Amino acid sequence: MSSNHHNNTDDQQGTGPRHVAIIMDGNGRWAKNQGKLRISGHKAGVKAVRRSVSFAVSNNLEALTLYAFSSENWSRPAQEVTALMELFVWALDSEVKSLHKHNVRLRIIGDVSRFSNRIQERIRRAEELTQQNTGLTLNIAANYGGRWDIIQGVKKLAEQVQEGLLRPDQITEENLSAHLCMQELAPVDLVIRTGGEHRISNFLLWQIAYAEFYFTDVLWPDFDEHVFEGALNAFSLRERRYGGAAPGGT
Repeated sequence: MSSNHHNNTDDQQGTGPRHVAIIMDGNGRWAKNQGKLRISGHKAGVKAVRRSVSFAVSNNLEALTLYAFSSENWSRPAQEVTALMELFVWALDSEVKSLHKHNVRLRIIGDVSRFSNRIQERIRRAEELTQQNTGLTLNIAANYGGRWDIIQGVKKLAEQVQEGLLRPDQITEENLSAHLCMQELAPVDLVIRTGGEHRISNFLLWQIAYAEFYFTDVLWPDFDEHVFEGALNAFSLRERRYGGAAPGGT
C-alpha cells in the first residue's frame, strides 16, 4: 500500500473508510437481559458477525477486523472459554465456504500457538482456502493483544540487530510496522466499539494511531446494517487531519 493512502478519495464513498475494526462487546449482557446463558449471547454474536461481513462486502470495504478473543479472555471461567473455542471452530467450519464464495480473504491475527492443534489446523485450512481471494480481507483477532503484537515485532527487530543486519539507530517506525499484524493492508480508518464502553482494551494499539472512533451503546448481537451505516456516516462527516492543523486554522 502506498503511504499516501489518506489522500486517495477515489473510493466509492469519497470519504468512506477503507479499513474498519470492531470491538464486539455486549454478548454477555445481551444474554443476561434475555435471561439466557452467556454462550447464547456469543451465538447471537456470530449472526451479527455474518451481517457485518455482508455489509462490508456490499459496501466495498477493503478490510474488516473483528476483535473476537483477546489475550485477556483466557481469564474467564474455563467453561465459557471452552464453549467459545467450540463456537470458534464451528463458525470457522460453517462460514468459510460462504466467505470463499463471496471472494473474502480470511486472516486470523494473534498468537494462535495457544490454541489446540485442532483449532490451529482449522485456522490454517480456512486461511489457505481463501488466500487467493481479492475482495474483502476479513481479519479475525483471536488470542490477540495490541502489546503482544508490538512485542513480537520488537523481538524480530532484536534478532536482526543480533545478526548484524540492523543497527539500533536504524530502527524506524517503518521497520517496526513491517513486522506487525496487517502491515500489508490499508491502515485502520475507523474503530467501532459496541456495548457502551469507551476503552481500547489492548486492541490494535499501533495500527489505530490516526483512526477515528465510534462508540455505540448497542450490544453486539443487536449490531446490524443500520448501526454500521450510522458509524460510516459519522465517519464521513469528520475532518481527518492526521496530526496536522486544520486548513487555514490552528
